[in-house]
Amino acid sequence: MFKGVLKKMISEMGTPIRYFLDLGNDFLEMNQFLDQTFKIDFAGAQCLSCHDSKPIFRQGFCQSCFFDIPSAGDWIMRPELSKAHLGEEDRDLEYEKKVQLQPHWVYLALSSHLKVGVTRKSQIPTRWIDQGAHQAVGILEVPNRYLAGVAEVSLKEYFSDKTNWRKMLQNHYEEVPWEEAINQAIENLPKDLKPYLTIHHQLTELQFPVLQYPNKVKSLNLEKEKSHIGVLKGIKGQYLIFEDQTVFNIRSNEGTVVEITIN
Repeated sequence: MFKGVLKKMISEMGTPIRYFLDLGNDFLEMNQFLDQTFKIDFAGAQCLSCHDSKPIFRQGFCQSCFFDIPSAGDWIMRPELSKAHLGEEDRDLEYEKKVQLQPHWVYLALSSHLKVGVTRKSQIPTRWIDQGAHQAVGILEVPNRYLAGVAEVSLKEYFSDKTNWRKMLQNHYEEVPWEEAINQAIENLPKDLKPYLTIHHQLTELQFPVLQYPNKVKSLNLEKEKSHIGVLKGIKGQYLIFEDQTVFNIRSNEGTVVEITIN
């Protein structure tokens, strides 16, 4: 049996992608457990910031930490709100400078459908893997998070910025005419951002370790159900996929203390 606090799975590009679950004292290479019986039990909660046994509010943090720590600021989800480039503090200017004032990519990715997104350059291809994207391509490389946010806002008029997680897990998606999509994105960018266009729009293909996709999707609420046992059939995005069509989102359950038994 393994026990620890859930944090998002670590991923490594490969054919297929490799996943690892860090539980603190235990480090699990998840791909090796495909087709094995996987039992997961709820054992409490622990904030990823203060480490107290408090109910998790959002993103693995208790409520007081979520509204206080710099890594949960509004600019995380809305990069256009970034202010470090102006020297203005949101919660902790030194932290915000470290994260915001580094190269960011604006990209198009195909998961359930074509979407636009933003991430730090250092998070490529991790961000695409976490979204369950089959294909992705960079459009812009800008020097800070604010400019990436401005570009994303302009492109959201033409592309979605959300993923339909159910369709993504069912492997339902339509083929994308990539040249047309890239040209549309370029044409609709603000003129002052076009100097940041990437020179080569190289398409990245991603393959996930999935043996069986669900026809219907049932999301596991571990805190409510307390326990789930099933045969692990796949891993995609940050989801575990079971033979009984139950799926479990590791990312949205960060901060949950679990006990895992594998047979």
